[in-house]
Amino acid sequence: MNAKTVGDKPAKKPAKKKGGMQRVLDGIERVGNKVPHPALIFLALIVIVIGLSQILSWAGTSVTTEIAEPATVQVAPEYPGGTSVAGNDAPAAPAVPEYEVKKETITAESLLTGDGIRFIFTTAVQNFNDFGVVAVILVAMIGVGVAEEAGLIAALIRKMVKVAPKAAITFIIVLLGGISSVASDAGYLVLIPLGAAAFASLGRHPLAGIAAAYAGVSAAFFVNVLITPADGIITEVTNETAALAAPGVELNVTHNFFFSIAATLFCAVVMTIITERILEPRLGRYDPAEAPSDAPVDHQPTEEEMQLESRGLRWSVYYLLVAVAIVSALTFIPGAPLRNPDTGEIFGSSPFMSSLLFIISMLFLAAGLGYGRGAKSLTGSTNVINAIVKTFNGLGGLIFLMLLIAQFIAYFNYTNMSTLAATGLADLLERADIGALPLLIGFILLVFVIDLIMPGVIPKWAILAPIFIPLFYRLGIAPQTVIAAYRVGDGPANVITPLMVYLPFIVLVCQKYRKKAGMGTVVSMMLPYTGIVLVTWTLFYIVWYLIGIPWGPSAPVHLG
Repeated sequence: MNAKTVGDKPAKKPAKKKGGMQRVLDGIERVGNKVPHPALIFLALIVIVIGLSQILSWAGTSVTTEIAEPATVQVAPEYPGGTSVAGNDAPAAPAVPEYEVKKETITAESLLTGDGIRFIFTTAVQNFNDFGVVAVILVAMIGVGVAEEAGLIAALIRKMVKVAPKAAITFIIVLLGGISSVASDAGYLVLIPLGAAAFASLGRHPLAGIAAAYAGVSAAFFVNVLITPADGIITEVTNETAALAAPGVELNVTHNFFFSIAATLFCAVVMTIITERILEPRLGRYDPAEAPSDAPVDHQPTEEEMQLESRGLRWSVYYLLVAVAIVSALTFIPGAPLRNPDTGEIFGSSPFMSSLLFIISMLFLAAGLGYGRGAKSLTGSTNVINAIVKTFNGLGGLIFLMLLIAQFIAYFNYTNMSTLAATGLADLLERADIGALPLLIGFILLVFVIDLIMPGVIPKWAILAPIFIPLFYRLGIAPQTVIAAYRVGDGPANVITPLMVYLPFIVLVCQKYRKKAGMGTVVSMMLPYTGIVLVTWTLFYIVWYLIGIPWGPSAPVHLG
């Protein structure tokens, strides 16, 4: 008898033995997916915050520190998850306010005192109303929903897969994710579903596409090949805090430009390798049976449908060009309404930068309408409205979860727990008697740890800058060197922290392809990105520092 057969049937191949790391990640996924629904988790966290706030208040927990605060003008709220929530600014408010440094004693505030209980009862609606992420999702999904319902997204993916080299798809998706941070949240809402669909169309595991896009958007959020709105705010905060030790030092938004470009490309390469060499082998071959029964089935278009698709793509280009022309006229003509009315700026503090997410949504809407008309897949105003309503219906569970997250973040901020933890950790590092480079590495690790509980780019910097900018200046380390270290520590934890406000959305996208997917699925997929990106990016920073390459134009590593 042939050793490879039993009777007439081929013998089953022995299962490939899993490595130690793969077993660990599988275990994390199993445990993570057994945890309760995210809504119950955040309800439990709210109860814990309330109880812990009373304990800390009884203990008289407090810290005294210097902190950068807006002097006269309020900026739009900064929400967790490495996001600056573009488009959430009031029209008349400048994107980069004036900051001043103040000494402040911060104490733990209890939610069980009279004031705390009043806060819980009177701010529930306002907390949700102020939680700009919900509005961002709804506005962004207007255009994306129409484009997806018309079939434009699927057509673009097919075209991209056909044109782009298959070997480069992962890198392209990751790199686009990194660049998308210039438009803040658009990358989360647009690129992550696109990454899944692109991988699925190539016969690759769609969850790997989700992970690659998510890593590209978030794990290196604060670097880009372009200048972003967050760069302007960080620069202003730094200049105010640098005045404590060096009144003559003043940075501009290009202080980390060289490093930011290089780091964006470096991290894209690293995350591409992680996706293809670590994550995809672990996920294995995708089985469509993993998807829920009501998941949309991939449709192979006929020749007639392909002709309509080509016509639709042409029409989408026409509509898109008209929309771009309108936006350009509103932006680039001298005195145009989307320029800064005082300075004429376009890419700095301007209505154009504040409305990027809305503009992107409208461009998707225009392209979707054009495709729908050309391909005859979305005709009539009623069908367009129905496409938007269908998109919003699918976000019902996510919006309820956002309601709970908004309350949790508001309570967490009210108690001052995040500020107390961040300041305490910073004080410990400041007192460490070590050299400049080890201290910078310690600073990167400190930012990484704090990012788990305070993912927002700007709130962390407002706390850390008054401590570390003067400290490093006394050691002969320029402020731009400290900011570069801050960029390294700020990103990698974004993809695993439960306080990332888009994590429920990522889970929702995963469930379109694997019905049993949960938070554990996402965390187990993203852990390799967090660990490897943190280590390799830190080494990249160390080499850059030791060679002494300028961080940007007229921005040396060391002072004078």
